[in-house]
Amino acid sequence: MNGLNSQVCVVMVPFPAQGHLNQLLHLSLLISSYGVPVHYTGSPSLNLQAKHRLQGWRVGGGDDLETKIRFHDFEIPPYESPPPNPNLSMHFPGHLLPLLEASLHLREHVFELVRQLSGECRRIVVIYDTLMVSVVQDVVGIENAELFSFFPTGAFTLFLSLFDTKDRKLPFEVDSSVIPQCEIPSNEGCFTPEMGKFIDENVKKYTGLESGTLFNTSRVIEGKYVKVLEKISGKKCIAIGPFNPVEIEKPEADTRRHECLEWLDGQEKNSVIYVSFGTMTSITDEQIKELAVGLEKSGQKFIWVLRDADKGDVFAESDAVRRPELPEGYEERVKNRGIVVREWAPQLEILAHSSTGGFLSHCGWNSCLESMSMGVPIATWPMHSDQPRNAVFVTEVLRIGTVVRNWAHRGELVSSGDIERAVTRLMASEKGAEMRERADKLGEEVRKSVSVEGCSRLEMDSFVTHINR
Repeated sequence: MNGLNSQVCVVMVPFPAQGHLNQLLHLSLLISSYGVPVHYTGSPSLNLQAKHRLQGWRVGGGDDLETKIRFHDFEIPPYESPPPNPNLSMHFPGHLLPLLEASLHLREHVFELVRQLSGECRRIVVIYDTLMVSVVQDVVGIENAELFSFFPTGAFTLFLSLFDTKDRKLPFEVDSSVIPQCEIPSNEGCFTPEMGKFIDENVKKYTGLESGTLFNTSRVIEGKYVKVLEKISGKKCIAIGPFNPVEIEKPEADTRRHECLEWLDGQEKNSVIYVSFGTMTSITDEQIKELAVGLEKSGQKFIWVLRDADKGDVFAESDAVRRPELPEGYEERVKNRGIVVREWAPQLEILAHSSTGGFLSHCGWNSCLESMSMGVPIATWPMHSDQPRNAVFVTEVLRIGTVVRNWAHRGELVSSGDIERAVTRLMASEKGAEMRERADKLGEEVRKSVSVEGCSRLEMDSFVTHINR
């Protein structure tokens, strides 16, 4: 065969939340670097969001990126998304559910795209976020299409979903070393009932369509858990992460950089703690004040990203935009050792900067993996979803972090004293130095894993060989 009929192409179907969009856009660029055409699907707003927030690659969000990836802007039904509410007892971003339900209407668009490509390409490989499996259910009827699921959190977290926390048993025999010797956080409080219903109706009933599962992780981080998951599923589990770049190239002299990066340039090595709760968490005014005081009292230098959770459409104008308030005169008092950023911040570049020595984080998987990639230890403050179990992985399994708030006390206000002690422990104690040393060594191993002959690179090479067979 020759021409288009000999070509293999990939279709990406991401879940409509920033941490999910981001991972599959990084993966799209990795796959396209092998010369494989990649089609990235979503609504116009979501695709724009993914492109606008891309970090670490020498491609822009416009024409330059379009030469690497083919974006398909598919319309979805109108939806009304309420503003994020920081005062709810549960931090899960339930305000995004209308967007999630509207995105299920991508099903017809995705099927039609794959059907069209099936007549032009020898094989179409559809990579879909596991939460979007119902959108690709019709693709199994296309003879030259092959499906791979993408699990958007770590292998450890998926492994724990099979673990009986009460009796501390698994439904199969495994080496005892994979079973954590610590308390496992419950799933209580991780998801709203509405999200649980969404998963039951649109995810669980469609599982098993995939030829294998892709993970944004490395075997140097989670190898034994990937092996166990392969044993359970009987299908290939492919660890080809981290997807994000692990070496951030220095910008050209005339390149405009974010002000916080310019500020970091003037700080000492490992002297700054980066504080961010991701794109899907809002915290109360009372908690913001405690965090502000705790950071101030710690005496440590910091960059604090203080912004509300994303709305359903991050580009939509809204009269209900909340501007979190800080204690009076706060920014003036800390101006010589702290920066408060109130908009989107270049997290990957901040973590890669030599002046960054710690990360106070909600422990979303993107944030954990980016921090591990850059060798930065983590102060864990999980909020919802997979974050409580990611936090345990960081502090108890890898031992590259310290606890700010234990999940068992999730309903309580975290005091400024607790925050001060956690930040000081991470940034200015002997134990913190040991965590940093372990994080630094892990970062070296992670970076080696994606270099030539590294385990993640070899697994990626093997995956691309498989889809090109």
